Amino acid sequence: MQIGIVGLPNVGKSTLFNALTSVQVGAENYPFCTIDPNLGIVEVPDQRLEKLNEIYQPKKKTHATIEFVDIAGLVKGASKGEGLGNQFLSHIREVDAIAQVVRTFTDDDITHVEGELNPVRDIEIINTELIFADLESLERRKEKVEKQARSGDKEYVEELKELNRLTEKLGEGINIREIEKNSITKKIIKDLKLLSAKPIIYVCNVNEEDLIYDRENKYVSELKTYAHNQGAKVITVSAKIESEIAELNENEKNDFLEEIGIDNTGLDKLIKASYELLDLIVFLTAGEKEVRAWPVKKGSSAPEAAGKIHTDLQRGFIRAEIVDYNNLLSDGSISNSRDNGNLRLEGKNYIIKDGDVCTFRFNV
Repeated sequence: MQIGIVGLPNVGKSTLFNALTSVQVGAENYPFCTIDPNLGIVEVPDQRLEKLNEIYQPKKKTHATIEFVDIAGLVKGASKGEGLGNQFLSHIREVDAIAQVVRTFTDDDITHVEGELNPVRDIEIINTELIFADLESLERRKEKVEKQARSGDKEYVEELKELNRLTEKLGEGINIREIEKNSITKKIIKDLKLLSAKPIIYVCNVNEEDLIYDRENKYVSELKTYAHNQGAKVITVSAKIESEIAELNENEKNDFLEEIGIDNTGLDKLIKASYELLDLIVFLTAGEKEVRAWPVKKGSSAPEAAGKIHTDLQRGFIRAEIVDYNNLLSDGSISNSRDNGNLRLEGKNYIIKDGDVCTFRFNV
């Protein structure tokens, strides 16, 4: 899973990226210090994996991972090339979801690229640029499809109709993620990698006091109302606190979080929101060689989950041996789960659940 971190310049985007990934990149107080996208892969914390590691004592433990992409700050006119915008927008096309960092605190020492603090306006600047870029993509596609539709081919006639509908919605300032989709829409989105169709999380960068005392300032409140109307997710983090956490070892981090009264780090919040946004769950595999977490789309069948491990497992799928993680934990071992009747045999139609510990049987 790849999450693109975007935002206007000087909102704390690169500072947050540094903290989340421990990859140190430029985070200066001027626009465009980030030009090429910086990449950072982080492990998804999962206590279930730690417990399975204790039970099996395997040679290897493999967490699920998220790749964060720090994309340079966008400005007005990015879709027309302002601030090297076309280059930056192309990086967004490749990610699965967008995390838009929005500054929601005042600080006279940190310049705001628009001159004053207004988080909803900041969001709309970026969303507008994504819409403009999508309109250009749709217009180019329409030029080709119109010629093919003149022949009366039903497929192209229907596609042209949908292209016109999408163009109209974008012209009204509506993101594609907000509109009703059919099979033709989904194909257009996939083919053109439309930017305003990307699932989005708004990451409110608040000051330390607001986070520690769980205070919701007026900027966050306004942003939550705006996001709710879009069906987008909102989380609050303090890039400054995340930077401090990043410098601590695990024990120090836990002590620090307890001292300031915070249950979850910004990374924890962002991972949870990303999984919910992309409708992902996790199944687990366990044995003497390796224990591992595997993210899959909610609603995946047992063969589809097996295919995440290797295509041969899906192609030659026979059955899945499954035990719920909590049952395995209380039983203490797979053999005990089998004796206690907690190990089930499931076929091709079984839908994988979060926390299933799976062994797949196959033949190719």
